[in-house]
Amino acid sequence: MSTVEQIIPRSRHRDASAQRRGREAARDLDQELRRRLNGEVRFDAGSRALYATDLSIYRHVPVGVVIPRHVEDVIATVEACRGRDVPILGRGCGTSLSGQCCNVAVVIDFSKYMNRLIALDPDARLAQVEPGIINDDLRHAARGYGLTFAPDPATHRYCTLGGNIGNNSCGAHTFWGGKTVDNVEELDILTYDGRAYVLAPRPTMRWS
Repeated sequence: MSTVEQIIPRSRHRDASAQRRGREAARDLDQELRRRLNGEVRFDAGSRALYATDLSIYRHVPVGVVIPRHVEDVIATVEACRGRDVPILGRGCGTSLSGQCCNVAVVIDFSKYMNRLIALDPDARLAQVEPGIINDDLRHAARGYGLTFAPDPATHRYCTLGGNIGNNSCGAHTFWGGKTVDNVEELDILTYDGRAYVLAPRPTMRWS
């Protein structure tokens, strides 16, 4: 049996035809993602095992893993998964303590490629970043201007800003600088149904 055929978890209560349909759907999804994406598509057993855990005690083997190189890869991944009713899960460096980044889903890992500091405006005290940027990378860039990003959880050396936003992370400097939610001015988001929004004080649709 190939690794792709093992993607959909087996159940004692599932009949053979349901298992076969699951294997076929997983294989089809794997092939479409490889055809459409510039990033990495990992549906092999080893990669799925690596992404089955975080810093918690939980373990959920994902359907597969996508490592996008740019936002177009993310859009294509969400579209392909939505067409097959497959769940998705965003992930950074897997530092969650309560299983937040483990699930039976297609895991989208932003930490390898989508990790840039796009812009830093010290006068406005604003930074534009991609979700996979490491917390400390932003803080170190701001330090030269006498600035910092206040939410600094214990894993600040290797947690990502995307994860900080998802968890509304705090830290030792939160008492004077606020939680993550207090330090985010604007978000570009993509919903599961393919709608993209800019979330700001006055949210607007960006594209659909």
